[in-house]
Formats: sequence, C-alpha cells, structure tokens
Amino acid sequence: MISSRGRRLLTENDMLTHRGGMILNYIVRQYIANAVPVASQSVANEANLGVSPATIRNEMAQLEKDGYLIRPHTSAGCIPADKGYRHYVESLESIALPREEQYLISHTFHQVEREVEAWVNLTASMLARLTRNVAVVSLPKSTDCKLKHLELIAVQDKRVLMVAVLEGAVVRQELITFDEAVTQSDLTKISDKLNGIYAGKSRNQISKSKEELTDTESKVSKHLLEIMKTEDSKEYQEPKLEGWHFMLENPEFAHSEKMHDLMELVEQRGLLKVILPSRLSEPGVQVIIGKENQNSAIQNCSVVICRYGLPQEASGTIAVVGPTRMPYMLTIPTVYYLSSVLGQLVGGLYDQEIQEAQPE
Repeated sequence: MISSRGRRLLTENDMLTHRGGMILNYIVRQYIANAVPVASQSVANEANLGVSPATIRNEMAQLEKDGYLIRPHTSAGCIPADKGYRHYVESLESIALPREEQYLISHTFHQVEREVEAWVNLTASMLARLTRNVAVVSLPKSTDCKLKHLELIAVQDKRVLMVAVLEGAVVRQELITFDEAVTQSDLTKISDKLNGIYAGKSRNQISKSKEELTDTESKVSKHLLEIMKTEDSKEYQEPKLEGWHFMLENPEFAHSEKMHDLMELVEQRGLLKVILPSRLSEPGVQVIIGKENQNSAIQNCSVVICRYGLPQEASGTIAVVGPTRMPYMLTIPTVYYLSSVLGQLVGGLYDQEIQEAQPE
C-alpha cells in the first residue's frame, strides 16, 4: 500500500531493539491520540511490556539520544520526533479501511453524477471528514490530450461556436469568425469530416495530418490545435480543498503562527505544487513527514499523497495534509482506497478497466 519511494530505508544505525520499537510505537500512538507528552511512568503502567519502570526510562533515554523522541522540557515526558513517526509509519503492515467504511464510500460514489468534477468534490469532502484534516484532490489531467468529438454550431452571421470534447470528459468552447457565412448544414459536414480524421488523436498527431483541407476546415483545425495546446500546457488545475476547520481544531495549529505560511500558500494557489513530491509515479501511497518536506511552510505537517487514474492517459492527485501527529493508521488506507475508487471511475471514461477497489 505504501510506495517504496514513500519509505525511507532504515540504516544500520536506525535499527531499534524489539522492545525499543514497541515503546516508541506506544508513545507515538498515545501522542497521536492525546497530544500531550508521554511520561515513562505512563508507559510502565499502561503499555503492558512486562519490564520495570527503570528499564523503560533507560529505553526512552536511548530513543531520545538516537533522535526518535524529543523531550520538550527537562521534567516533561517525551513526544515523537520526525524520525520516530517515520519508524512508526514504516512498521505499519496490513492496514485497511474498515469494511463498513469501504462499503459506504463505494455506495456513495454510485449515487453521484457521472461527472469528474462531482467525483473530485465528493472525494475531498469525504476524505476531510474521515481523516479530520485538510483534503487536497486535483482533477485528472491528461498527459497528452486527445480529441473525442468536435462540433460546430452556427451562432450569428459569420460567427461559429466550436465545441471540442477531449478524452477524460474535458469540454472546451471557442467562437470562430469566418470570412463568409457558413450554413449549419455545411458546418455539420465539416465537423463530420474532421471527426473522421482527428478523433482519438493528440495535438501532435493532428498537426502532422496530411489530409487535404479547405480554407474553412484549416481554420477550424488551427483553432482546435490552439485549444489542445493550451490544455497540454496546463501543469495542473487548482485542486479542491476541504477541511481547514479540522486542521484548526488540532492544538498544534489552534493558536499558532504555523498556519500563516500554509494559508499564504493556499492564497497563492501553490499548495499542490509544494506538497507534490518530485516523483510521484509508482503506485501506492507516499508519506512525507515533517522536515522531509522540502518547503519550510509545511515542515510542521505530514502529507499522505497518492496518484490516481491512468498514467498514460490522465491522472490526478489525492492527498491529506495535517500535523505530524496525524492518525496514519486511518489516513493511509483512506487515501489508498479513495484513490483506487477514483482510478476505476477515470478508467471508465477512457473505456479501460482498472481493478475496482473491493471491500476487504
């Protein structure tokens, strides 16, 4: 489920004893749940490890020395460092969304309209609610858009509305002004001819076509290529964001300047670009924790992120942004399951079967 690129390989110096790993993971779970430092006495009383409080104190001191734990104050308990969260995430195995949640998600998507934007909006809303953090979902972007259908509609005098339907349910419109008036009957013949030549082809393939065209047909082709060029040049469309109120409920951000840089990124429409790893191509979920994020604005956060769709046709991004103290055991399988549902839906737009996520 977690991409190999989403894991950081542990070095020999990073390896923990079995008992040290159990203590660390217990502290991580407790801190995720309660947001208060965990004291050694609490571990001794509640973790049921069968060892003395002195042994636990020694283990925690070693974990602190090795960079897995941080002690905010000399007399306080410990909280996980980024390295501690990384060990915890990499120790998670066979995590899956509860079956009832999977059925609910699957059923809900079957009720929504067959429109990409509706799917994205539903995904963002559901993901934020389930993980209680910020959900970021982008529309699927064609890697090299292809024409599905072209239609020409007479509007007024010499003006014609061109409607270009691209694969992936992307519709673009443009007004064209001809030198002479053209009847609707002639426009239908032109669109039928161009559909026969261009349907299913990319901009590059269309531009290399050797078919003989009239001046009017050439003008339509030129405008079509400009539309496709604009679509291909788009880096990404602004994602759907949901769940900022959940982020503010976390004590780390409720009365903190840490939210300022995040909100500035949102206002500048740069959040997706910042959270997107330089390479996010292989299947599976990636988890980027704290200072593993390259941009300082989100180094107090963790990002759980995954691609969905068809790598060779159209793909989008689904992610959760939250404090490093996010519930990874819930967030990772939720992102994974929703990405597989979206992938299956996008596959249907391209008449390609993607294995549908089944409740486990």
